[in-house]
Amino acid sequence: MGVENVSERAPYLHRDHLHRALHPSFAAISRAMGEVNGVNAKVAVFVTNVVGTMWCAYLFALLALMGLPAALKPGGEGIVAWIAQTFLQLVLLSVIIVGQNVQSLAADARAENTFKDTEAILDRLDVHTEGGLKAILDRLDDLERKFAAQGAAVE
Repeated sequence: MGVENVSERAPYLHRDHLHRALHPSFAAISRAMGEVNGVNAKVAVFVTNVVGTMWCAYLFALLALMGLPAALKPGGEGIVAWIAQTFLQLVLLSVIIVGQNVQSLAADARAENTFKDTEAILDRLDVHTEGGLKAILDRLDDLERKFAAQGAAVE
């Protein structure tokens, strides 16, 4: 009987968590707000959860694109300034938050799978019961004592 590889299930666990990170429900946002104390913390959690979605990134991209014609007109800020000051700042804000959420979920899933794999391996090692690794270690201790006794007898 082999050790079950929990890590093989990680992509399925990750997809479910990933969907929740990219498209948080009102219940999830409400639950996250309930985990913090204070008005400022609740507002910060709410804004982070709303802005940290790809839908918000798409909305910000649309908003930035609406300002593009004015930037291209004579006397406007110009394309380079518009890209740097408007488009990148608006869109990358949401995309960076989404990326951090995805990386955090992936790290959590890897840590959980590593823990489960370690538990399964330790269960299979059977360190403390008869017939497992303990029996081998006891036998090695017996051999070590015998060799130490023979070495003392030879001297």
